[in-house]
Amino acid sequence: MATQVDCPTCGTKVIWNDTSTFRPFCSNRCKQIDLGAWAEEKYAIPAVNLPEDSELESPEHKD
Repeated sequence: MATQVDCPTCGTKVIWNDTSTFRPFCSNRCKQIDLGAWAEEKYAIPAVNLPEDSELESPEHKD
């Protein structure tokens, strides 16, 4: 049985093989929608709030 995945954009089942031109997407439309979301920065990796540079320096190491 061929491996099937869900299209990340619309959820349609996509057969994962060489004939699936837009895999993991079901179509060029879904691929372009995803690309547009990346371009508009809708996808982001959450950042950890790091201390400011001044907080990293201890008093004994300041020049």
